[in-house]
Amino acid sequence: MLYQRLDGLREQASKRLTEQLLATGGTLQARSQRDGTVRMYADQVEQFSAVENGLCFGRLDTDGGDRHYIGRIGIFDTDGDYEPLLMDWRAPAARAFYLATAANPQGIRRRRHLRTRQRKVVGVNDEVLDLATASPSGHEELTGEASLLAALDAGRTGRMRDIVETIQVEQDRIIRADLPGVLVVQGGPGTGKTAVALHRAAYLLYTHRRELSTRGVLLVGPNVTFLRYISQVLPALAETGVLLRTQGDLFPGVSARRAEPATTAALKGRSVMVEVLANAVRDRQRTPDEPLEIGLPQRETLVLDPETVAAARDRARRSGRPHNLARAVFDVELVHALGNQIAERIGADPLGGENLLDEADLAEIRRELREEPQVRATLDELWPVLTPQRLLADLYASADRITAAAPMLTVEERAALHRGPGGWTPADVPLLDEAAELLGEDDRAAAARRDRIRALQREYAEGVLEIARGSRSIDVEDEADGGEILGVTDLLDADRLLERHEEADRLTTAQRAAADRSWAFGHVIVDEAQELSPMAWRLLMRRCPSRSMTIVGDVAQTGALAGTPSWAEALAPYVADRWRLTELTVSYRTPAEIMEVAAGVLAEIDPALRPPRAVRSGGFPPQERAVPARRLAADLVEIAAAEAGALADGRLGVIVPAGRVDDLGTALTSALPEAAVGEQPDLGSRVVVLTVAEAKGLEFDSVIVVDPERIVAESPRGRSDLYVALTRATQRLTTLTPARVDQEVLDTSVRPDQAS
Repeated sequence: MLYQRLDGLREQASKRLTEQLLATGGTLQARSQRDGTVRMYADQVEQFSAVENGLCFGRLDTDGGDRHYIGRIGIFDTDGDYEPLLMDWRAPAARAFYLATAANPQGIRRRRHLRTRQRKVVGVNDEVLDLATASPSGHEELTGEASLLAALDAGRTGRMRDIVETIQVEQDRIIRADLPGVLVVQGGPGTGKTAVALHRAAYLLYTHRRELSTRGVLLVGPNVTFLRYISQVLPALAETGVLLRTQGDLFPGVSARRAEPATTAALKGRSVMVEVLANAVRDRQRTPDEPLEIGLPQRETLVLDPETVAAARDRARRSGRPHNLARAVFDVELVHALGNQIAERIGADPLGGENLLDEADLAEIRRELREEPQVRATLDELWPVLTPQRLLADLYASADRITAAAPMLTVEERAALHRGPGGWTPADVPLLDEAAELLGEDDRAAAARRDRIRALQREYAEGVLEIARGSRSIDVEDEADGGEILGVTDLLDADRLLERHEEADRLTTAQRAAADRSWAFGHVIVDEAQELSPMAWRLLMRRCPSRSMTIVGDVAQTGALAGTPSWAEALAPYVADRWRLTELTVSYRTPAEIMEVAAGVLAEIDPALRPPRAVRSGGFPPQERAVPARRLAADLVEIAAAEAGALADGRLGVIVPAGRVDDLGTALTSALPEAAVGEQPDLGSRVVVLTVAEAKGLEFDSVIVVDPERIVAESPRGRSDLYVALTRATQRLTTLTPARVDQEVLDTSVRPDQAS
C-alpha cells in the first residue's frame, strides 16, 4: 500500500512538471515563478525515482500504536494534511530504528525490515523488542540480524551498495557524531569503514545543510577504481553534492596517473620536500655573476650590476609576498635603477647643477622602460613568473637545480628525483600544491579581464532592454479590470538582467570547488587515510582550514612507504592532541574462517594488534593450493574458471603480484571472456584481476590470492599488503602458491585438481 501511494505521488509530480514546462506564456514575472516551481517538481520526480531502488526499507511500531515508515529520504503527502509518508533515516526520530534493542526498546514494540528488489518487497523480517520473546541464539550486538546476514550473503555486483537498512549500533554512533573537529575512525577489514564514511557524509549534509551546501564536502579515496566502486552510494541516498577525488586529482587541471618506484613516491611524500621546494623557488630568483648589459633601440646600452640586482632581490624577499607577487617589487626596484641611469645621461646639468628632469619625466621614462621587450626579457630571466607545473618540471629535469635545492638529500635520493618530461604521478600533486603556495598567483590581469567582460555584458543587456522598450509602443489595457500588463522593462534593469543570466550559468558547489585550488571545504572525509604521506596531509589540511574532518583507515593495512605509522604522528602538526578516536571492532564482511587466516598475518605485522571480531561463519574453509611454478598461469585459469562457475551471481577477484599483472592477466582474459584487467578494470565483470593497491577498499564474493610470498616481497611494507589481499572476500578464499623447484621434481605428474 505504501509503494502504491508513493507511485501516485510520483505520477502527480511528473504531471505537474509537464504542465509547468508547457506553460511558457504569460508575463516575465509569471515565467519566473514557473521556473521555481519547475525546479521544485523536478527535484520531487528525481527523489521519487529512488523508489525503483527500494525507497522504504523499514517500519517502527511504537508502544502507543503509531507506525513510522523509515526510508532513504523524507516524503510528505502534500495533497493532504502534510502527512509524513516516509521518515528520513537521518532524522533524530528515526534513530531508534538502529539503536532499539530488547534490553532498551526506546518505546518501540516492533521493528520491521523490508527487503526490496526494485518496487517489489521480497522479504520481511520482524523483531519484537521484548526480553521475554528475544531469541536466545541471536547476537546481542546486532540489530536487524536477519536482514544484515541476508545483505552480507548476497552476491556482489561490482558496485558498493548503501547499508542504510542495516546500520549497526557502533556504526550509527560514528555516522551521527558531531561535525566539528577531526574524527578518526580506526577499523580492521570488513568493519564497514567506507560505508560509515559515506553515510556520515549523507548525514552531515542533512543535519548541517545550510553550512555544508555552500562550502561543500570533499571525499578522498585511494584510487579511481575505488571511487567508481562507491560512486552510486551517495546518489542512492539522495546526495549528489559531494566531490569525490583521488590524491592525484586534487590539483585543478592535473590528472596524475603516471607510475613511479615506491621509494621515489616515498621520498616525495617526506616533509623535507617543503624545504626542497622553497629552495627551488629561491634558486629561480637569480643574480648575475657579471654586469648585465641591456641594449635598447635608439638609446645607449644600460647596465645592471650584480649588487643592484641583489639589492632588488633582497627587497622583494623582505616583502613577505609569494614569489610571483613579489615580482612586482623586484620590477620596481630594477626599473627605477635603469631609469636613473637614463636620467643621469639625458638630464644632467652642463653647469654641474641638479638634474633637469622632474618626477613626471622620470615616471614617463620608467613607463617606457617597462614596455621595452629587452627589459621585460631581462626581468623574466632574473625573476621569472612561474606556474607550479613549470617549477616542478624544471626542477626534475635538471640535476644541477636538484643539487642546489636539495643539498640535504643523499646522492641516490637526488638521482631518484631526476627525470625527463612526462605525466605527473600522484606523489607529485602535493608538491604542486605546495609550490602553488610558495609561488602565489598574480590575478590582477584575470580580474581586469573579468571586469572588461562584465562591462561588455552589461552593455549588451542595456541594448536588449532598449529594444524591448522600442517594441512596446502602447500600453495594453486589461478588459477585465483596466490594469496594465507589465513588460520586461518594468521589472528589470540591466544589472538585474545580468544577474539572472549569471544565475542560470551558475555551477554547483562541487563543480566550483573542483576548479578552485584554494577552495575551503566545510568537511573533508578521507578513506584509506593510512596511505597518506606527510606532504599529502599538508595538502588536505589546506583544503579544510576549519579542521572539520573524518579520517577513516587501518594502520595495519598501510601499504605506502610514506604512509601513516600512527594517527597521532600524522595529526600532531595540525591539531596536536585535539582529535577524537573511534574504533570499529566487528567485521561484517569477512567470515570467521578467513579472518582466522588473516589474524596470523596480522600477528606477524604487529603482535599488539587485534583483528576485528567476525559476526558470521561463511561455511567455506580457505583453500591453500600449491602448483608447479611453470604451470602457474595455466592452473590459475582452471581454478578461476571453476571458482567463477561456483558463484551463482557474484564476483571473483584475482589478486596478483604487481610484477605479474601482464602475463597472468593476459592468460585469464584470453581463456575467460568475462575477465577484466587493467588500470581501471570493469568491476561489473564476473572475474577481475587486480594488484593489492588496486584492490584496496573493494570486496568480492570469492578471492584468489596468487603467489603470496611474492606479494610480500614486492610490498614496501612487507606483510601489510598480504593482510589486505586476504581480507577482500565475503565468502570464499583461495591462495595459490608456486611450488619450489625441488617440490616440482618430486611431484610433476600430479595436478592440483587431481590430488586426492
